[in-house]
Amino acid sequence: MSDLWKVAVDAPIPQILTYRVPAQYVVSRGQRVVVPLGTRKVSGVALEHQKVFAEDFAVDKIREVTSVDDEAPVLSERFLKWLEWLSDYYIHSPGLTLALAYPPLKKTSTRKSTRAAVVPAQLEGGSAKPNLTSEQKKVLQDLENSEGFQAHLIFGVTGSGKTEIYLHALESILQKNQTGLVLVPEISLTPQLVDRFVQRFGEQVAVLHSQLTPREKTNQWWQIVSGEKKILIGARSALFCPIPNLGLIVVDEEHEASFKQDEKLKYQARDAAVMRARFEKCAILLGSATPSLETWQNALSGRYHLHTLKERVGQRPMPKIEVVDLRIIPSDDKRKVKLPSWLSEELHTQIVKTLGQNKQVAMFLNRRGFAPVLMCPSCGHSRKCPNCEISLTQHGKKDLICHYCDYHEPVPRSCPACHANELTAVGLGTEKVESDLQKLFPEHICIRADRDEIQTREELEDFVRKFENKEAHILIGTQMIAKGLDFPDLNLVGFVWADQSFHFPDFRAFERSFQLIVQMSGRSGRKTVDEERGLVLLQTHQPDHPILAPAIKQNFVEFAEQELQMRKSLRYPPFGKLVNIRFQCADLNIAEQAGALLKTRALQIREQWPSASQIDILGPAAAPMAKMRNFYRFQMLLKAPDSKIANQFTRALIGDGKWIPKGVKITPDVDPYHLL
Repeated sequence: MSDLWKVAVDAPIPQILTYRVPAQYVVSRGQRVVVPLGTRKVSGVALEHQKVFAEDFAVDKIREVTSVDDEAPVLSERFLKWLEWLSDYYIHSPGLTLALAYPPLKKTSTRKSTRAAVVPAQLEGGSAKPNLTSEQKKVLQDLENSEGFQAHLIFGVTGSGKTEIYLHALESILQKNQTGLVLVPEISLTPQLVDRFVQRFGEQVAVLHSQLTPREKTNQWWQIVSGEKKILIGARSALFCPIPNLGLIVVDEEHEASFKQDEKLKYQARDAAVMRARFEKCAILLGSATPSLETWQNALSGRYHLHTLKERVGQRPMPKIEVVDLRIIPSDDKRKVKLPSWLSEELHTQIVKTLGQNKQVAMFLNRRGFAPVLMCPSCGHSRKCPNCEISLTQHGKKDLICHYCDYHEPVPRSCPACHANELTAVGLGTEKVESDLQKLFPEHICIRADRDEIQTREELEDFVRKFENKEAHILIGTQMIAKGLDFPDLNLVGFVWADQSFHFPDFRAFERSFQLIVQMSGRSGRKTVDEERGLVLLQTHQPDHPILAPAIKQNFVEFAEQELQMRKSLRYPPFGKLVNIRFQCADLNIAEQAGALLKTRALQIREQWPSASQIDILGPAAAPMAKMRNFYRFQMLLKAPDSKIANQFTRALIGDGKWIPKGVKITPDVDPYHLL
């Protein structure tokens, strides 16, 4: 009799392969093993045991397990079932999915890290716990009364004390000798946030995020898995850590689009966290001032328990939000000061006033660089990336850069097409805003926070420290500064161009714009009293845009009501399921052929399968970003009434993949967030 195991191997194949286990090894479900695959050896996870007799078939021809990984922990049954669900729901290789549950390196290493500590040391004495508001106490009481799996939405205005609720809930979990997982958007993983948890829980805190080295990630992973530490804070990938005895999951800023992974396993970390809590039979807290409409609808329908925090801690007032109509341009002779074209007199006046009160200013523009387009004023020629066919962004005086493939070229001295003139910068980026403000306010220090300026953990920490200590007075940034930051003296927020994202070719454009306005506005006046109420100025060419009225009132409920009506009429999420079938090829003709084949298959399957009659097939068509990194990109959107039908139809559509033309890569994106 032979011992056979089905193994999910760490390779991009959809099948689970069978291997024979030599007599010297004992294997159990969830154990990591090394197996041969082709001419190489790969890791895998044992999933299903089967015993067969030699006469059943040629067992001797089945390849043997090479070794058993005794260092890696055996994955628990609950955790394994969650990983298997992920692989199935997101239509991704089971082996590649399970491989995410392990650290990048072996446990031991003689290498020493010369970097700063991953988790800051706890200051002596710590900080005193703030008094809870009646709203916070009510939420915590409700949490104490719930058992097993339950999803809770903490819907609270910015500054209402959601983090303090997380801290108290985690304290309760630790008293029961359980562990906790806290997920936050990558850009919110600032020293400010980690410090709050360390002050409360000391050495029990571990951290996982992309800015750590492989050795740091491995060490933090083992400290939480071994039980040495009890609370893990991390970005979306921390969800894959096999934390033992999990008692609570927290997803802060649950609406954040960065919780959606766009490469390889295209999972939505918030949704995956809810399912992990379901498998682990524990509670999950989802916190936001501007919940995703999917989460909000789940709360309205009773699937999630809704908790509302209407007031800021200490009854501090919400900032005042005003609209500045950029269509009204005063003549030059009426201007008090010569200002850049993007800066209104109203915003300039408030900057002067705020700085004069020794307070700080933040300017928001979700576009980095000096100018997004460089154009010839004579012939209209503009410089585009040769790999992506996207306009190159000017940075400084010398460089043109593609933000998608990192192609660089120097700024040409004259137009390459007509040779008549120098190219002219058109549009605006954070670099230009910084330059203009530094000229207007030379006595004040400006600091810029975007992906060009901040690329490492140390740079992020340095930026936060400088602005927190008032070593800088004016902050210019992208969405990096819109959440997770708490600066006591920040009293004015200016939106350089509030309507920037209103017209993106994406059904979530209004939702994202509203969230960004409210979240960024929430940075203003977080520590002020009535007479120093924070101020937000929205510069816009569309003062009557439908999202601005609820945004000014910071009335999420009003916005959600009008947006959900539109979604329902079009059967968009949360009232339907989407799958985006993306395909790309270096040859445009072959990519178009693949699109024609894909559409034919989709129509045939829908005709033959009665339950698929409700599926809408949109496209295929060129993606809005039609060429990237020398690949032509197309997509076909499937709109289905529920996830089961969407999943079955997508699997049937892709099939065994043998029909796909050579050179074409096709990947399904379940619950897509980015349609560009």
